[in-house]
Amino acid sequence: MQVMKSMTGFGRGEARQETTGTTWVVECSSVNRKQLEISISLPKHVADLETLVRNLAATFCSRGRVNIQIRADRATASAMPLQIDVPLATSYMNNLRLLAQQLGISADLSLAELIRLPGILVAEPNEEPVEEVWPVVEAALAAGLRQMVQMRATEGSHLRQDIETRLVEIESLLQRIQSLAPQVPEQHRQVLRLRLEKAGLPLPLDDERLVREIALFADRCDISEELSRAESHLRQFQQYLDCSEPSGRSLDFLMQEFFREFNTIGSKCSDATIAHHVVSAKSELEKIREQVQNLE
Repeated sequence: MQVMKSMTGFGRGEARQETTGTTWVVECSSVNRKQLEISISLPKHVADLETLVRNLAATFCSRGRVNIQIRADRATASAMPLQIDVPLATSYMNNLRLLAQQLGISADLSLAELIRLPGILVAEPNEEPVEEVWPVVEAALAAGLRQMVQMRATEGSHLRQDIETRLVEIESLLQRIQSLAPQVPEQHRQVLRLRLEKAGLPLPLDDERLVREIALFADRCDISEELSRAESHLRQFQQYLDCSEPSGRSLDFLMQEFFREFNTIGSKCSDATIAHHVVSAKSELEKIREQVQNLE
């Protein structure tokens, strides 16, 4: 049995950069989308890694919206140089002095109090060469992506089981419709003769007009082609489920064709039992379509 993946998953990976004492942490999550969309969040000092991250992620997934968050956890604050935002500190001082004048209070402010204000003192990571950072980030990213893909595969196996159960029910409904279809013209013949008798216009069974009417009706309600195509869709659906390549788009298209056949069967046959089976089959198809939309 081939592995079928959903588009929902989460994974996390870590790798340590020994030269700087930095632990790179990567979190990957994905949800369903018609195409592959990759959203990446990187620290500013390694923004040049975005293309490499995107290319690696694309080798793991072919469909879905993939969100990748990468951060650097440093062992000590001393690993990063401190930067003072002098213009911001000056703005704070000027505005605080103005406020003190308006309120008639002292404007005394110590340096210790000033540097505690938001944004005054910030730790800026050193710029690091891409060739040194990437191998570590790549290891963490690959671990996170593998974990996410494994979760997608686990979810996909559950979706597959549910789909195959519903396909068995649809196949059973098709067989029941197929067994009932030949009886529909004869039932129409009986109904027509009964109506004529009630109207005082009885006709023998071999009357040419009656035979011609039944023949025309039988031609209008013939669903053999639709049944044949529906059975073909069933076989093709199973082939896609067994396919080693992602087949979510193909299955989504096949669902439309499936619905079309059952809609035609329902419109051609006026038999109440067949109509009931068609409604049941379309209900199962709708549930399958919801599952298919989350398959890669």
